[in-house]
Amino acid sequence: MTHYVYSGAAQWSGAGEDGAVGGLFRQVVGESDWQSLSNGLPDKVEVRAIAIHPQDPQVIYLGTQDGPYRTTDSGEHWQRLDFPERGAVVWTIIFHPQNPDIMYLGTAPAVVYRSDNGGESWRRLAVLEPQGGVHMGFPMRVIRMTTDPSNPDEVYAGLEVGGVMRSSDAGETWHDCTPGLLDLVERDHLKSQIGSDTNTEGMMDTHALEVSPARPGTVFLATRMGMFCSPDRGDSWQEMEIWRASPFSYARDIQVAPHDPNTLYAALSPAALSKSGAIYRSQDLGQTWQRFDHDVAPRRTMMAIAPSRRDAGCVYGVNSTGQVFGTQDGGETWAEYPLPAGVKNVYALACG
Repeated sequence: MTHYVYSGAAQWSGAGEDGAVGGLFRQVVGESDWQSLSNGLPDKVEVRAIAIHPQDPQVIYLGTQDGPYRTTDSGEHWQRLDFPERGAVVWTIIFHPQNPDIMYLGTAPAVVYRSDNGGESWRRLAVLEPQGGVHMGFPMRVIRMTTDPSNPDEVYAGLEVGGVMRSSDAGETWHDCTPGLLDLVERDHLKSQIGSDTNTEGMMDTHALEVSPARPGTVFLATRMGMFCSPDRGDSWQEMEIWRASPFSYARDIQVAPHDPNTLYAALSPAALSKSGAIYRSQDLGQTWQRFDHDVAPRRTMMAIAPSRRDAGCVYGVNSTGQVFGTQDGGETWAEYPLPAGVKNVYALACG
């Protein structure tokens, strides 16, 4: 079966960037050409999430500005799923770790949905309203979700800009995990105020979160202010002090390696709009970090990392302007695979 990497971009809505190209693209791992995928997708599709089925890599789900879409043939054809909300932007889609027919989906505005039949239908679970939620120029969104593999009914939702919430009953009810994050704002270097009326904004600016099967109950979190972890299911939080290992601390993504639960990857940059970035790797669950990418020079903010479930040596990364680079030999060598010219606002990357 052909081994693919997928990348998705969204239309840019900021000042001065009208006309930038979005879309979904596919590449055979190790080759250089990208193919644009559009059959069955909406015009000018805005892709913010790509989820590859853990048992069948030909089945892929997309999060778009028009709800979720699915393909069963590696992206050749797409269909919109029976999703109850038109106009809800899908930012994250995840699978139950033991039963992939059970799926969770998060949107902007910040609402969580669940499917028990592989995406055929979706049930609205909850509107998430953390006490630390910050009013910005965009709706609060569920930007990333994850589950604890040792306790699959324990679901975590990362909110931009609203911190973290936890469900212990498969999404039916939710507990606010922001108080511990807000406690950290007492430290001056963790204060940040760009587009709101509070300096707690940076700590609430969640981008990604993960739980490793190697450490049940511990949540790893990537935010504007750096990398953090909770040893007690989100009740308290500790700074991981990524700045001790990296000159960059703006964290956009964190991933657990599918083949080694002790290995974490982090996408780090100087800021949201920057001209550099890097992928860092920890092989001891965040105790120590080393730069993982080399022989390439990211020229914009790093947005996503995609370790392959099929091949332990295959890891890809992408920055906000579509500069994709990857390794197929566990980081020994790297090559650059830029997306087509004009692609901007890249949020999503996945490798089958």
